[in-house]
Amino acid sequence: MNWLLPEYIADALPDEAARIEQLRRAILDLFNVHGYEHVMPPMLEYLDSLLTGTGTDLKLRTFKLVDQLSGRTLGLRADMTPQVARIDAHLLNRQGATRLCYCDSVLHTLPASLGASREPLQLGAELFGFAGIEADIEVIRLMDRVLKAAGTPASRIDISHVGVFRALAKAAGLDDEAEQKTLQYLQFKDVPTLKDCCSAVAEPYRSALLRLPELYGGAEILGFASASLPQLPEINAALEAMRVLQESMPDLPLSFDLADLRGYHYHNGVVFSAYFEGVSGAIAQGGRYDGIGKAFGRARPATGFSLDLRPIARLTRQERAASAVLAPNSADDPRLSSRIAELRASGVVVVELLPGESGCEGPLCDKRLVKENEQWIIQAINGE
Repeated sequence: MNWLLPEYIADALPDEAARIEQLRRAILDLFNVHGYEHVMPPMLEYLDSLLTGTGTDLKLRTFKLVDQLSGRTLGLRADMTPQVARIDAHLLNRQGATRLCYCDSVLHTLPASLGASREPLQLGAELFGFAGIEADIEVIRLMDRVLKAAGTPASRIDISHVGVFRALAKAAGLDDEAEQKTLQYLQFKDVPTLKDCCSAVAEPYRSALLRLPELYGGAEILGFASASLPQLPEINAALEAMRVLQESMPDLPLSFDLADLRGYHYHNGVVFSAYFEGVSGAIAQGGRYDGIGKAFGRARPATGFSLDLRPIARLTRQERAASAVLAPNSADDPRLSSRIAELRASGVVVVELLPGESGCEGPLCDKRLVKENEQWIIQAINGE
């Protein structure tokens, strides 16, 4: 059965493809009016470049092959963010803030979640060169506008900060293995196993680590965290950053979850995830990842977000297919040919029949061109 596709890989048929393309154009235009410039990195790069600063998660999700020209290992990108960071750091080489956006396919060795595609259509925006919290605010607001424009407004935007756990792990003296295990149990909020894992951790850090899964909810969580976590400078700075976000965006549905450590080995500051009513997983994610450009020559501050456009398109209301005009074959009629060209130039979809065709199974043709008094006019197709 040579028509079968690999698992978790799918075609986009006309209706879905049209909706995806409509959203892609609309969102890229939205990025453009906010000053984000569109870039198009290649699908294939040297593996070292693709994996720079991304930790082990992305390495396991990246397809690898050998370049027949150089003999070096290549990778099919699993995430466009490192590529965009390379463009900012090495090719553009600007000194001030740089805003870049992108939209293209990436490829994963395994699906990121149950039912997810191994070929997401990644759309995102990145802001480089500004270390202040104002950049994070801009990116979160932009993400919110994008989701509203797509018809999937965020019902909740979870905020966290990797600096809280990082400071606790360092103060508790966790080695790499213990830190990784603790991180895993925190992410799954597996409290019983977390207790066993932290049994040998000294106080007050043991209690603080066990407290993290409970620290989720509204703005009041920041007060609870401040009162119950050790007064470490890194923790205080992280809580203050989240407090500024809450005060700066009271109109957004912000919530806080200090055990949300997604991208821990990649991010180094605020992280956030947007959710849509009725969908279990996040539909957009982002955060701060300063320094990723160091391997490309410049360690630039950076923050951004991305989403998979395919499921977003499926979540939105399916609009009726755009109407089209059915036209006879114009090979022997210059006036008809001219009329078809005129309509197409004005944006009207015209399906011209081939010789011998009587109808069209493609676009919904609810009108036709008919000849009256030597003029070609548009007439509704009744009952079709």
